[in-house]
Amino acid sequence: MRILALAWEFPPRIIGGISRHVAELYPEVVNLGHEVHLITVAVDNEPLEVIVNGIHVHRIPVPENHDFFQWIVQMNANMLKFARSLLSEQSIDLIHAHDWLVEESAIAISTEFQLPLISTIHATEYGRCNGIHNDTQRYIHHREIRLTQASQRVIVCSEYMQDELQRALYCPAEKTDVVYNGISVERWQNIVDAHQLEFDRHALRAQYAKPEEAIIYYVGRITFEKGIYVLLNAMPKVIATMKDNVRLVIIGTGDAYSILLQRQAWDLGIYHKVLFTGFMADADFWKFQTVANCAVFPSLYEPFGIVALESFAAKMPLVVSNTGGLPEVVRHGVTGIVTKVNDSTSLAEGIIEILSNHGYAKTLVDNAQSELKERFAWGKLASQTEAVFTKVLKE
Repeated sequence: MRILALAWEFPPRIIGGISRHVAELYPEVVNLGHEVHLITVAVDNEPLEVIVNGIHVHRIPVPENHDFFQWIVQMNANMLKFARSLLSEQSIDLIHAHDWLVEESAIAISTEFQLPLISTIHATEYGRCNGIHNDTQRYIHHREIRLTQASQRVIVCSEYMQDELQRALYCPAEKTDVVYNGISVERWQNIVDAHQLEFDRHALRAQYAKPEEAIIYYVGRITFEKGIYVLLNAMPKVIATMKDNVRLVIIGTGDAYSILLQRQAWDLGIYHKVLFTGFMADADFWKFQTVANCAVFPSLYEPFGIVALESFAAKMPLVVSNTGGLPEVVRHGVTGIVTKVNDSTSLAEGIIEILSNHGYAKTLVDNAQSELKERFAWGKLASQTEAVFTKVLKE
């Protein structure tokens, strides 16, 4: 098959989860014998035309615009223009579009060239915002509906998202296919290699905590939907139970919301126990994980939870909330601890259980390593994606 993929981000342009998903799925699709052309947004100092791990990457310049939605319109216009040129030179069998941001160009190319369209919906505006409340959200919501209606098949990353598309986008379950996210062999190996590096772990640990303090961390975007405020509310109970021997490290960017969270930590009287690091490069983060004790992801909304897989790979015991796809990824009492969403007491008890029972934590880690190979290997997930493509072409 010759596949034309559309995605607004691709490494080194990383904004959300789409970038890594695209970069790790398609090389495995190529390994199955298919040809993938990806149209994405240009990045400074990166070639416009390049083959990356077998993917034919076409980066399209899009002028800066302070109005994000106008910028999206221009991006789609430029993608459509380039696609017309590309399709005049070679044949394409199908289009694979990622999220509402490329909806306009995906539908236009599909219609103009009479090509089947498959879309992957990574998250919905309805889910992120717990409903549709204003015109901006309504605009995105309608784009998502248009894309799923125009698609022959829709791929989602969890059974939870399959249900959400039914409720929010009126997309019938029989039109959707569940294909989990994965973690690439290369990224897994990078994490493992970082853990095997020779460096002064005591000095690194001292940057974050005292020798007697256990290190709990959150990593990801600093936004309301990630439930970080629940984690802060859980900390007084954790600190008291662990006799003050604990430190929380919050890693990620989100300046405006970070200020609110810092104020919350101050008001709770735990500011001296919380460190906000801001952005941390992957190589530094992988080293940091070697001195940490527990990862916590207390999301209010999480279609899948790729951070859980990265914690599995790093042999990091983790605590998550029972929202979205997280309970599908993390099996409670088997590969991690699943707590009640938006419940600081439940979250605190999960963290305390990890920190207090090292043997149990190690068992969870060992089980998680096995699950990575069995359930979340991109080679297997690429075969499932290939099956969706084949089904559409046969139909």
